[in-house]
Amino acid sequence: MPPIASTANHGRTELIERAAAAESVRELFGNASARLRRLVPFDAAVWLATDPATTLPTAPTRAEDMAHFGGKDACARLWELEFMVADVNPYHELARAPKPAAALRMVTHDRPARSTRYRELLQPSGFGDELRAVMRADGDPWASVTLFRAAGRPAFDAHETELLAALSRPLAEAVRDHARPAAPVAAIDEPGPGLLLFDPGGELISMNDEATGWLDELAGDLGGQCAFGVRLPMVVVSTLMRARANAEERDHRTARARMRSSSSGRWFVCHASCLRDAAGNIGDTSLVIEPAMAAEIAPIVTAAYELSLRERQITELIALGFATADMAARLNLSAHTVRDYVKAIFDKVGVSSRGELVAKLFAEHYAPAHFDAGN
Repeated sequence: MPPIASTANHGRTELIERAAAAESVRELFGNASARLRRLVPFDAAVWLATDPATTLPTAPTRAEDMAHFGGKDACARLWELEFMVADVNPYHELARAPKPAAALRMVTHDRPARSTRYRELLQPSGFGDELRAVMRADGDPWASVTLFRAAGRPAFDAHETELLAALSRPLAEAVRDHARPAAPVAAIDEPGPGLLLFDPGGELISMNDEATGWLDELAGDLGGQCAFGVRLPMVVVSTLMRARANAEERDHRTARARMRSSSSGRWFVCHASCLRDAAGNIGDTSLVIEPAMAAEIAPIVTAAYELSLRERQITELIALGFATADMAARLNLSAHTVRDYVKAIFDKVGVSSRGELVAKLFAEHYAPAHFDAGN
């Protein structure tokens, strides 16, 4: 094997190992970025965790050398371009595309000025190319990264794109592992649903006191749009833009994202919808931030333990208090088969009873009325 290829393989292995050993997703992004820069040189980068069901950015986020990117309103415009403007960059398809990485100059056949994103954001900020990848595991997108190169430097090439695409699955699996509960979350008084109201132009015009509490909780995940003296988190800005895109029938994916607080470990959900006036025109957009229920986070937590689809279904039914016979009838399985699945679930999660399973996965969110303690 040529020395250069051997060095690249070693660097890739080290990157994956350090990412898997990180104690948090934020640390994972930092470890991966430092080593990726040696394999695929870049001048700036943005790392985002995403909701695997909706692809919306959540938290944490990591931005490197992006201080001058597009000015103070760049974040809002970035997501407006993502959802509201027809562009030549098929980045929004990367979550499901056969290859989970693409470079702007390659996509545009070295005519980046065809891209609104390039003209309005990259070029004014001094960037000449970008390479974006989605981190996918079992088809679900858990994170994304965008690498930037300064104008005048060589464009990202096919080899670099392939290298980043090959990192998609191992990095996604590393991010997914952090959805596992590390320890029970202490019971605390949470604010109720927070309501934020945005005008048709996307400006925040009012919010309740509960929203202030949630924004304080998410203060570390800033998105760049400032209103009421508060800088809005990435998850709020991207969910808002998705809701507006839905109202204009530009996007049909749900404007809903689940997110785990890095400070408290609690899960919450952010969702938005556009209102209409009496004439049917799109008006203000309401956005709600509230604690997530067990049914909301169950798919994420169970996926983190690499449960099969059937095992996930049974785990969610256990959390709802279903007895073995009821699960068998609901899933058209024999009681014996259900018991075999339950045993396999216990082995993967490292528990020995249904009560322990629910306590480990969902106790801080949901307490079912009863557990089927028998077979």
